[in-house]
This record gives sequence, C-alpha cells and structure tokens, in this order.
Amino acid sequence: MLYFDLRKYFFRNFTSCLYVKWVANQIKKIEGNIAEYINFETINNKKMKRLLTLSMIAIMLSGFVSVQAQKIALVDINAVLDNMPEYRQAQAELDRLASEWRQEIAQEMDEIKSLYNRYQAQQVLLSPEAQKEKEDEIVAKEATVRELQRRRFGPEGDLFLKRQELVNPVQEKVYRAIDEYASERAYDIIFDKGGNTGLIFVNENFDKTEDIKRRLR
Repeated sequence: MLYFDLRKYFFRNFTSCLYVKWVANQIKKIEGNIAEYINFETINNKKMKRLLTLSMIAIMLSGFVSVQAQKIALVDINAVLDNMPEYRQAQAELDRLASEWRQEIAQEMDEIKSLYNRYQAQQVLLSPEAQKEKEDEIVAKEATVRELQRRRFGPEGDLFLKRQELVNPVQEKVYRAIDEYASERAYDIIFDKGGNTGLIFVNENFDKTEDIKRRLR
C-alpha cells in the first residue's frame, strides 16, 4: 500500500512519465534500503512503521520533490463540440453540401460514361477526324469534372472554406472557454484528450523562446 500511495502522489504532481517511472524505481530501492537499517519486526505499532518509512523516503527524495509541480488538465474537444447545438447544426449543413456536390460530380461522371459508350458504338462509322473530335470531347469533359472535384473538395476548396465559415467560430468559442477556465483555475497546461489538437493551452511562463533567442545571439 505504501508504494501504491506514493506512486499516486507523484503521478499527480509531476508531468513527465519518465519522472514517474524514476520515482517508482527509487521508492522500491529506498524501501529496500530502509529495511536494512530498521528492524520493523521490533515495531508493533503499524502507524509508527508507516510514519518512519514515509519520513525516510521524504528525506531521501527531498531534492527531487523540490521540482515545482505543474497543474495539468485534459479536455476532449470532440466531445465538447458534439455537445454544442451550433456545432451539430454546422456539421449537418456541411454534410448536406458534401452530399449535394458528390451527386453533382456523379452526374457529370455518368455523362462522360455515356459519351464514351456512344463513341465506342459509332467508332467504326466515324472518320479519323471525327474519332479524334469525339475523343477530345471526352478528354475535355474528364478534365472539367476533375476540376469540379478539386474545386469542391480539394485543399482551399468550397467544402474547406465552408467549414471555416461554419465551424471555426464554434471552435474559437470552445478555445476561449478553455482559456478562461484555465486562468480561473490556475492550470498551467491543458491537452486535448482526443489527441487531434494536442496542446490547447499553456501558461506563458513556460514559453522560453526569448531566452533561447538571447542565448544564441
């Protein structure tokens, strides 16, 4: 129980998992060392045994625990967004537009397929010049559909821009709420539990960019 309790204590107060592993290993070693110097069999009082052990561990790790603890929180951004009516409404509108534009592209692709089928049926009857004209028509149509697909769904395309218009304001609302919450509760770091965003808040005191710039001048 002693090892388990101390492990929970250090986990709450140190951000690095490597630190936690190090502390756990040190506690095991310390408990073994304590047993060499103290004969617990001669101490009948259980509370006294626990007090002695905790005291010696505290003394031996005093240098380590002097590291300032950081207050950390986790937030599941996706769960927060899914709980907001304005986000669900924005997502429904994006889904509607995406479905409409996919149908638009599918219709254009069906037209290309029809053009190609007609060309194959008539090919033997067409002159070389007429064949090339039909082929060029099909190629041009394919290029037009690819451009439509890029314009609708590509980077910086219509869906991307619409998402920025509808979703970004909702996301900014969430991030403002997180900033306010972190300031009110004195949190140093907040991570996105879902892992999509990563670090979503950090106390400015932890930003040492200027110190490194000055060091490298």
